Amino acid sequence: MAQGALPGFRDFYPEQFAERAHVTNVWRDVARRFAFAEYDGPPLEPLELYTKKSGDEIVGQLYNFTDKGGRDIALRPEMTPTLARMAAAKAAALRKPIRWFSMPQLFRYERQQRGRLREHFQLNVDIIGEADVTADAELLAVAIEVMRGCGLSAHDVRARVSDRRLLHAILAELGVVEERHPTVFGVVDKIHRQPRDVSREKLTAAGMRDDAIDDFMGLTKEATLDQLDQRFGGAAAVKASIDEMRRYFACLEGLGVLEWVTIDLSIVRGLAYYTGIVFELFDAKGELRAICGGGRYDTLLASLGGVDLPALGFGMGDVVLTELLRERGLLPSAAPHPQVWVAAEAPSQQSDVRRAATALRRIGVSVEYALRDQPLMKQVRSAKAAGAEWVLTLHLPGRPEAPPEPHSWKPDAPPDWNRAITEIGL
Repeated sequence: MAQGALPGFRDFYPEQFAERAHVTNVWRDVARRFAFAEYDGPPLEPLELYTKKSGDEIVGQLYNFTDKGGRDIALRPEMTPTLARMAAAKAAALRKPIRWFSMPQLFRYERQQRGRLREHFQLNVDIIGEADVTADAELLAVAIEVMRGCGLSAHDVRARVSDRRLLHAILAELGVVEERHPTVFGVVDKIHRQPRDVSREKLTAAGMRDDAIDDFMGLTKEATLDQLDQRFGGAAAVKASIDEMRRYFACLEGLGVLEWVTIDLSIVRGLAYYTGIVFELFDAKGELRAICGGGRYDTLLASLGGVDLPALGFGMGDVVLTELLRERGLLPSAAPHPQVWVAAEAPSQQSDVRRAATALRRIGVSVEYALRDQPLMKQVRSAKAAGAEWVLTLHLPGRPEAPPEPHSWKPDAPPDWNRAITEIGL
């Protein structure tokens, strides 16, 4: 019996590869238009690079082993540690801010479920060396423009944003001591995925009063900057964060993406290394996992690469995005097909068929032809089966019923295609 792909891994037949290529082409095009430069790194990295960032507990989620040189290594589960290592190596020589993107294949040994596999391709976009909120707005605009580039609208996708600094300031005003903030963040990260009474119990254990819990849980449902300002604006730290968020939203309006964005204080991006504005993109119906997520991580490069530079970035996987595009009918309907099929009336014309194919290919046309001698009608049937949009037929001269022209197109081809054939004497 034929062996299938490993659990959580995918085969990409031409049809599936066309879908993947469609997504990655949009990724690359949008990143290019925002003036990000593409980079890549090795698929294998020292295991320590990941445990240093996420602790030893991450090892259970990795494909890791000891290589023949006795080194503990792992297939990359994410790109940020590689980015930190590479940026640190040339930090002094790189123009700031660094605007890089990559599209690696990543691997995690975890339970597969809808929207999550053991491998996936991911768009990573990062800005290094800029602390101002304008960079945060630029980053979110990239993610939203990818949605637009895929044919989605603000009715299909919502960007939910928050600011961990604002949340810290609000918790301080609610009487939560700083050492309990990580515990509260852990509750907030799951607040829409666990029963309300469970969240209350955990917040009580974190030292929050009942009235503060009611106040806080109300904010994690829906809140505007004006509401936050009215409730907590008397505190200097809260006021400063709200003012920064207002600048952020003004930048988003200038970038033409504000209609996609909603404030949601329940977005904290569970990873502790985030330090400022964070965001996640979700389908508006709420049926899928997050499409992408990211934010500011100003201290991470110092801890991983030894270079103290502010930084921010996001990751967007292909699995959930492809699923959403398929549901919306926004993926290619079939594998790529040739634009032109070159056919000939006689076997003696095979050399001319190859010359015609070469002339068209050299001006950028996708061309196929029969690789063995076939009757003309079989060649035409093959062209139809291949999905060719045009058929170029080379006629055999000298026979009584021969057409006046040495070649013909069905349907009529663009003039430059016909000129390319005429110029080689066919």
